[in-house]
Parts: sequence; structure tokens; C-alpha cells
Amino acid sequence: MSLVRRGNVFDPFADFWDPFDVFRSVVPAAASSDRETAAFANARIDWKETPEAHVIKADIPGVKKEEVKVEVEDGNVLVISGERSKEKEDKNDKWHRVERSSGKFMRRFRLPKNAKVDEMKAGLENGVLTVTVPKAEVKKPEVKTIEISG
Repeated sequence: MSLVRRGNVFDPFADFWDPFDVFRSVVPAAASSDRETAAFANARIDWKETPEAHVIKADIPGVKKEEVKVEVEDGNVLVISGERSKEKEDKNDKWHRVERSSGKFMRRFRLPKNAKVDEMKAGLENGVLTVTVPKAEVKKPEVKTIEISG
């Protein structure tokens, strides 16, 4: 258990136990002292299901398509990973503020059985990666009518 300090701004909850502190030992980026890497490690993801497909969108600003991988593991686990490099620093530069993050990220999602992973498509536009996974058509049960004699 650790206590969370949030700088020198008055925070009435600063001395409370952080329930997410447990995850910092499990997720390497969260345990990292490099806040920039930790901030970028968890790319924000939206996943919606339409009648035709599963659509996954990831916010990855500043990442080129060559720096992103979209893969399928074990037949139905979608893996989105990549890295945004730090901006090159010149020793004569004087930084006043650094808020943009850099580092590696990876997200995994188990796709449902109706996902057609062999027909997946991915595109990157304006810092948003869109992965479209078509759905297999649900077969309606075949109904056979039996004639009743007598």
C-alpha cells in the first residue's frame, strides 16, 4: 500500500490509499518512473459493434503508420501495439513544459467467435487508428416441417 501525493496543491484526498497502486506492479509502464512513457502506455480505445462489424478506434496522436502494428494472436486475440519516439533534444534547448507523452503501448482484446479475422482492415487517419473486423452472418436454424399422418 502506498499513499498518493499530488504535488503542493491542497488535496483533501492526498493521504488516502490508492486502490490502483496494485496495478503499478503488474503493468510495467505504470510502475515506470518515466511519467511520459506511463501516460502513453494506455492508448485510449473505443470498441463498438454494428450489425456488420466490430469497429475498434484507438487514439494514437503523433504515431506514424510504420510505428503501429495490428496483429491477431491465437486466432482471436487482437493486439494493437506501437511506439511514439521522444522528440530529439538539442543541448541548447530550454524546455518550459513537457506534457506530450512518448513511449510504447500495447492493447489486447479477445474477439468474439463471430469475428472474421481474415477479413480485418485497419487505417490510420488524423491520429486515430480504426480497425474493422467484419462479423460472420448468424445462420438461422433450418426448420423442417414434418407432416403428421392420420
